[in-house]
Amino acid sequence: MRAVVFDAFGSDLQVREVPAPAPPPGGAVIRVEATGLCRSDWHGWQGHDPDIRVMPHVPGHELAGVVEVVGAGVGSWRPGDRVTVPFVCACGSCAACAAGDQQVCERQTQPGFTHWGSFAEYVAIENADVNLVGLPDEMAFSTAASLGCRFATAFRAVVAVGRVRPGEWVAVHGCGGVGLSAVMIAAAAGARVIAVDVSAQALDLAERFGAVAGVTAGGGSEVAARVQDLTGGGAHVSIDSLGSPQTCASSIESLRRRGRHVQVGLLPGLTSLPMNRVIGHELEILGSHGMAAHAYPAMLEMVAGGLLRPDLLITRTIGLDEAGPALAAIGSVPGVTMILPSIPPSTPPSTLP
Repeated sequence: MRAVVFDAFGSDLQVREVPAPAPPPGGAVIRVEATGLCRSDWHGWQGHDPDIRVMPHVPGHELAGVVEVVGAGVGSWRPGDRVTVPFVCACGSCAACAAGDQQVCERQTQPGFTHWGSFAEYVAIENADVNLVGLPDEMAFSTAASLGCRFATAFRAVVAVGRVRPGEWVAVHGCGGVGLSAVMIAAAAGARVIAVDVSAQALDLAERFGAVAGVTAGGGSEVAARVQDLTGGGAHVSIDSLGSPQTCASSIESLRRRGRHVQVGLLPGLTSLPMNRVIGHELEILGSHGMAAHAYPAMLEMVAGGLLRPDLLITRTIGLDEAGPALAAIGSVPGVTMILPSIPPSTPPSTLP
């Protein structure tokens, strides 16, 4: 199969012919029809994820496609089934899984991190009966692929972890794929959303997807002061969807008393937080890590009903040959970039309005 491969952290990303995967016992091989380009893939390529230990490596964790073959013991899936998968693939038998918390499975695997991922024509998924999610026939593969990391992560961060309620103020710091998803979902939940980003284009998209105002990110405490002013005292919920010491601190400082900060963006290493404010204002600091496969139906129902439009977040489609340069330049194009392995190498990228 053709796949995007790197041989060392930060090295050139090349498209090569490599062996196609075999299905593990209880698992399946998926023919990848679409896979999203995500900042988490960039973190993995740069060596920020300890789960990547063997080279060469194939990135990619946000995918949708068709079951090609299943391994021994799979009972719920057959070749030809249209599926997507959460980026956290659970074991189904640990204490966390037994509690329904597959997104923090104690023995989780993640395509593109613990094993070769979906920047390829095929990808192997373990524990298929636990992790595969069936797709409606009318849902495009590119739409489904956009759900697996960014949109599903944002959905759970807003609805389950952040507990956003109608009428509340929500600040979203960083309007990439996760952030724009969070804007759309929070607005659909009835919240008043403030979007924060360095890019005017990203802020324009955020307002298109439901933000009532945008704040241009800068240095110091100006962002928090602006959010405080726009919301009449601070956000009830603030989400750091980018993952940097600056956006994390700004998110916490943007909250009103007893507000809720949700950390979604990855923060490699140790980070200093304004803990005096956390204590004095009795703030909640919450982490959110993906969403379990069993929780997908509520989100899929809202997508099918048109209440959520993840397809509108996709602003560019490319082939595997463009994936390496696009990953190296992550963040330069607002919205979600979708990789379609079926696009021939000579086909130019498609940028949507």
